Amino acid sequence: MNTRTICLAGGCFWGMQRFFDQFEGVVHTEVGYANGPDIAPTYQQVCQNSGHAETLRVDFDPDVISLTALLKYYFMVIDPLSVNRQGNDAGIQYRTGIYYTDPAQLGEIEAVYRAEAAKAGGALAVELKPLINFFSAEEYHQKYLEKNPGGYCHIPKSMFDLKQ
Repeated sequence: MNTRTICLAGGCFWGMQRFFDQFEGVVHTEVGYANGPDIAPTYQQVCQNSGHAETLRVDFDPDVISLTALLKYYFMVIDPLSVNRQGNDAGIQYRTGIYYTDPAQLGEIEAVYRAEAAKAGGALAVELKPLINFFSAEEYHQKYLEKNPGGYCHIPKSMFDLKQ
């Protein structure tokens, strides 16, 4: 299988994972902590401003779903102008970011980013950087909203069942 990886920080990673798991062509997702100090943090350390962002790693098959499509979905569920906040979640760990794993992805990412900035009418608060590091979150965070359907998320539940 032909797979690529993109990492997306979009506030609380529970909802991001639940949202992206619905799309055909997404072959694997994993929540974790990215682009902070090069030391694997615990959830408690992330909540105490370790500098990492709650991030979703998305492995996808570009023959089934394009990076452009994934990024358009991403922008559907974040507030791209909000700094260190999504919904009721506030703090540096809830910042938004697109962290690419392959420099060849950058042109496609920048095209979507520019279009979203034009639509928003200003500069986006979404970081656009290479992935520096990614540390898997604790097991209880993986697929959290599947295990705990009543859990809080800034993404409306109606977004978890889009028809492709």
